[in-house]
Amino acid sequence: MPSQLVCRPKRDLPVAVLTISGTLDQVTGDALGAAVRRSLAVQPVKLLLDVTRLRIGDPRAIASLGSVVCQTAEFPAVPIVVCGADTAVRKALAATPDCAGLEVAPDCSRALAEADAQPRTPGVRVRLRPVPEACRQVRHLVSQACTAWHRNDIASTATLVATELVANVVRHAHTTMEFTLRLRNGRLTMAVRDGSRLMPRPLDPAVTDAGGRGLRLVRDLTDAWGVLPVTDGKVVWTQLSTGAAV
Repeated sequence: MPSQLVCRPKRDLPVAVLTISGTLDQVTGDALGAAVRRSLAVQPVKLLLDVTRLRIGDPRAIASLGSVVCQTAEFPAVPIVVCGADTAVRKALAATPDCAGLEVAPDCSRALAEADAQPRTPGVRVRLRPVPEACRQVRHLVSQACTAWHRNDIASTATLVATELVANVVRHAHTTMEFTLRLRNGRLTMAVRDGSRLMPRPLDPAVTDAGGRGLRLVRDLTDAWGVLPVTDGKVVWTQLSTGAAV
């Protein structure tokens, strides 16, 4: 009989809760990784994994969770808490080096209450249609946020990068997008999630080429950038140092 694993999001924001039940083995491990990546792509302040009803069929499959931890360490860098783990799950986590940074909590309700009580970092989230007007909207939004957060020193760079991220969706993905802006630990993070699974890549256009410089500009102007693939699309993200921790 084939293994079955059910990953059900119970909540997305500000703290995400993903309930996992069934059997985790080599067959269902990929499903677990995809579900966790999708929850993290929303960029919650913390992700709680309720594994009360999870059974470990093959301890090696827990590596799928460890790979997600490694892939998302730089972005969105969201703390993950494993709740309600039995002895087998705790042993499997302890034996997986990439899962060493995961927090383990005995009770999900208490972990959720504690996470909800933590102070929030400044952030903005908006949905945009894939039309040229979206570029003007995001420039205005980023400029206002930088002023409100007293980060005028990077406002021009941030607005330019945000425009290129949104313009890339308008030109190529053609789907509704979600733009997020967050200030944390002295770094300004901008990300655009769209519904296309086509992965972007920087080009090296010739001097005479009319376009193709958008992502190269993003790469050159930011401290870090990358792409987080999810089952229903992708998140393109960037980070800029602001010179002041928050």
